[in-house]
Amino acid sequence: MCFRPTRVVFKNFGRAAGASLEHTHSQLIGLPIVPELVQEELAGSKFYYNYKERCVFCDMIRQELQSQVRVLLENEEFLAVCPFAPRSPFEVWILPKNHYSSYADLTKDSCRLLAQVFQETLQRLEKVIGKAPYNFILHTAPFREPELTYYHWHFEIMPKLTLMAGFEWGSGFFINPTPPEDAAQYLREAQL
Repeated sequence: MCFRPTRVVFKNFGRAAGASLEHTHSQLIGLPIVPELVQEELAGSKFYYNYKERCVFCDMIRQELQSQVRVLLENEEFLAVCPFAPRSPFEVWILPKNHYSSYADLTKDSCRLLAQVFQETLQRLEKVIGKAPYNFILHTAPFREPELTYYHWHFEIMPKLTLMAGFEWGSGFFINPTPPEDAAQYLREAQL
């Protein structure tokens, strides 16, 4: 474990997603350490950066914008995309188009644009999958870190439409019956 302060921002919607309170809410938990999963994501990003000399998330954004196959929606600053290898059906990531490692660097205008993409993404998910339980998690650089050239903050939204069972727990691999290209198409075509 790395002993630097960090924060975990998340929302659990629905009992199957771990929500213990009936009213809608998000949570922010400050930790005196960087959790192992965060360390792994940071290390993987740094490995890619050292190999390619560029951010893996920036590469992903460029590829997704070029192909448009898994793009759900976008505005001037943000992109909502069904990632290439989702862990759950209809998983969506929201990323800033420009490179920032920390969510704390958002301007007031950027917050407004993020809120628009986030709101429309959740509306489209609800239209397509109903009020299914979901989790969303903010992935951001550890607290008080300088700008990291190899890491890109983002939100991950994971609907709980399938269960983790023996194979998933035993292997760390996820079985997802809905290709991300199909999920993105269904979400794009949803009438709001």
